[in-house]
Amino acid sequence: MTPEAVREVPPAGAAFVTGSTLRHVVVMGATGSAGLMAVFAVDLLSLLYVSWLGDPLLTAAVGFATILQVFAVAITVGLMIAVGALVSRALGAGERGAARRIAASALTLTLATSLVVLALMLPLIDPLLRLIGAGPDTLPAARRFLLISLPSLPLMALGLGFSGVLRAVADARRAMAVTIGGAVATALLDPLLIFGLGLGLDGAALSTAAARLAFAVVGWHGAVRVHRMVAAPRRAAVLADAPEILRIALPAVLTNLAPPVASAFQAHIVAGFGTQAVAANAVIERLIPVAFGGMFALSGAIGPILGQNWGARRFDRMRQVLRDAVLVTALYSLAVWLALFLGRGAVAQGFALGPEAAQLVGFFCLVGGGVWFFNGLLFLANASFNNLGFPLLSTAVNWGRATLGTMPFAALGAHLGGPEGMIVGIGAGSLIFGSGALIAAFRVVGILERRPIPRTGPAPRSNSGREVGPDPLTLAGHDGHAHR
Repeated sequence: MTPEAVREVPPAGAAFVTGSTLRHVVVMGATGSAGLMAVFAVDLLSLLYVSWLGDPLLTAAVGFATILQVFAVAITVGLMIAVGALVSRALGAGERGAARRIAASALTLTLATSLVVLALMLPLIDPLLRLIGAGPDTLPAARRFLLISLPSLPLMALGLGFSGVLRAVADARRAMAVTIGGAVATALLDPLLIFGLGLGLDGAALSTAAARLAFAVVGWHGAVRVHRMVAAPRRAAVLADAPEILRIALPAVLTNLAPPVASAFQAHIVAGFGTQAVAANAVIERLIPVAFGGMFALSGAIGPILGQNWGARRFDRMRQVLRDAVLVTALYSLAVWLALFLGRGAVAQGFALGPEAAQLVGFFCLVGGGVWFFNGLLFLANASFNNLGFPLLSTAVNWGRATLGTMPFAALGAHLGGPEGMIVGIGAGSLIFGSGALIAAFRVVGILERRPIPRTGPAPRSNSGREVGPDPLTLAGHDGHAHR
């Protein structure tokens, strides 16, 4: 089959190998943004409700608890990346049966991993909270919040896994519905539980658990009932698929653990400046996902697009996807920067922050857009590495950013300029690592293009007799990269 024919007749389920790449990027990014930002906005609203309880120690406690929650969720997100990458590649190569089997195996491993993480974290809650700076005044509330909300982690893991399957089949609307469902559950339950039933912080934790249940139910309906993209899991298939899944998932998990490590380090530094600074940092940590959720969604959106085009060996389109994603990131950053600049006073007033905390939040609003543009470039590059067979490169870049690109810059900035100086220092590290990672992403596409396609016999044919392209799952060698 000629390349032109492949372009005209994409494999079933491979919608991203034809049409405007910019349109695919915008549609997938926009729908993903709507879902993610809904979740993050409700999380911010939940923190707002807690702040209205009138105790800044509770606001600080939720901030510490959130950092540990992010560690746990980061592990499940790494497995979600593996689901989306492998399922999209199989669909791009026309192998729907393989895609269904891999989805089942990956989701089984996701659930098992989340249960192990939960079993490890529960008995270590207190020492982990102390490690990131929680003191005797905030630790009891943070512990209680985690004991209520953390057991729902397996539900969150399944919901994210189903969302990865839905993105792989280009069903952006139902992938968005997964996170929207959780956001709606939280929005309805938060005021009822926190104020209506007078549960306070416990109510916020319970609504978090309910939102994760909604994630799982909505995701299952879309991936299993509607698309039938998840086969019945079989022990033999899980064991056979596990090495390929883990080659992507393990580096992706390590990659996703880097930002929480950086956040924990920042929280430790901020704790030295008092409760007001800790409360401000908790607001900033919840404000960032709301303001820049589009960047998180965009990085998740381009993964399946790149994966399908790699399966179809459309390297020209892969480069254009990256260029389009950078353009969208730049425009998005400018829009958010303006909104933060204009709304900085309202944010501080809404959370009833003290003068010192309000000043720190306001400063972040002044400089955050510039800092996060370069973080957005890093996200795009990581999505490329994870979906194109270079997960270890993503791990190296993200950990480099979280350590060399964060810790010395943050410490020096805090020493010279307090919490505001820490923010400026972190921005300098983002500029260096974000720019370098994007350059590396384009080089990865070039490396893949130069690698020959291994042929061991006649090209396989479908039931209709149509010649199909090589299965990219067989192109991956034992090191997780394509054969040279």
